[in-house]
Amino acid sequence: MQTLLRLARGIDALNEWVGKLVSWLTLFMVLVGVYNAVTRKLSQTIGVDLSSNAYIELQWYMFSLVFLWGGAYTFLHDEHVRVDVIYARLSEKARAWIDLLGILFFLIPFSLLMLYVAWPIVVDSWKIHEMSPDPGGLPRYPIKASLIVAFVLLLLQAFSEAIKRVAKIAGYPLEEGGAA
Repeated sequence: MQTLLRLARGIDALNEWVGKLVSWLTLFMVLVGVYNAVTRKLSQTIGVDLSSNAYIELQWYMFSLVFLWGGAYTFLHDEHVRVDVIYARLSEKARAWIDLLGILFFLIPFSLLMLYVAWPIVVDSWKIHEMSPDPGGLPRYPIKASLIVAFVLLLLQAFSEAIKRVAKIAGYPLEEGGAA
């Protein structure tokens, strides 16, 4: 169990790092959004187009990354959506069982299904180096690849959380930062 918990801590550290990267990406996304808004208004005022489809798409791409790559980080910190009407009243062991069953029967199969569905789309996009249909737009194939990264990160976090829930159910002491 100790080896599995070390693996879980490694996965947690990876998703913690990605979460911090995403937080900085959020700041950059907001700055690009401000630039897009200001240049759009300024362009209307002076009659010269200062904006670009690339900046608009860059903002969309960053939002996609924040949303997709932030999922595993959100799960790591137990900030995901759940209905706590009954769950909050249960014992820690019962909650661990519910979490484990949800991970095994819903989250892992969903993540695997998304990888299965996304893979051919991503491969096809990379084969043709898919580009935006908008003039001056960005390549589409890198952002499509972020789908694979997102669901691999979520799948890894699901394994980490499953390991921690099994340890909790078995009564194995969890170290600080390894709470389930």
